[in-house]
Amino acid sequence: MASWWQREVIAGVKLPLMLCFLAFVVTFVLTRMVTRMIRSGRGPFRNQVTASGVHIHHAVPGIILLIIGAFTAVGDPASLGWRSFAAVAVGTGVSLVLDEFALILHLQDVYWSGEGRVSVEAVGLTAACLGLALAGFSPSGVKGAGSLEVTLRLTATYVLIADGVLALICVLKGKYRTALFGLFLLPVAVVGALRLARPSSVWAHYRYRGKRLERATRRAAAFDRRWTPLQTHWVNFAGGKPHLPSPHRPHRNDDARS
Repeated sequence: MASWWQREVIAGVKLPLMLCFLAFVVTFVLTRMVTRMIRSGRGPFRNQVTASGVHIHHAVPGIILLIIGAFTAVGDPASLGWRSFAAVAVGTGVSLVLDEFALILHLQDVYWSGEGRVSVEAVGLTAACLGLALAGFSPSGVKGAGSLEVTLRLTATYVLIADGVLALICVLKGKYRTALFGLFLLPVAVVGALRLARPSSVWAHYRYRGKRLERATRRAAAFDRRWTPLQTHWVNFAGGKPHLPSPHRPHRNDDARS
């Protein structure tokens, strides 16, 4: 572990990625703390509105930080200091943007409505992907490693390829979270690939008929009854419980008349 830390992180190969991951997580935690305080009316924070009556959502500074981080990374990629700065800017910017992913998706302020939960889910999945990239490694271009480590990395490569195929099967079966966590744990991907697909998935559309489709529907309903409340509880804990009704979505005919 000490050898990996010195070679992969301290030497600069993964230090920017680690800084990006930390900036992403810390920014999300702080952002949700501030928005909860604003909602409850506590603390020094207020729901700020400009003199023109426009509320600037925090996705706006997030986009600015993303632009700064991208230009910095492109402009001076050889310098560890500037790469680290770019990593922090990108991690912070992505976190601010994804925290309002639901607003961008629906083009409505659904931050504290039920539809706003998708922002927390997007942040969680992105954090998991960043953690996977940080914990993973490339089998090629190994420097300063013995033959045993190279052999282990090549072996791990074949395992990761098989894991990727199984994760793809999980995606086709409509099990997106299983596919993501299966990238971390191979047994999860194996179980997800072997079990029945969700009835609305691409896999079920082309392969399931009759009793098999009915069985998949019953199993998916039982799974949702058991685990959806737990997932909702976690999302409410991480992002705050919604308290506003979902805003009215204008019908296509309404758009045409306006």
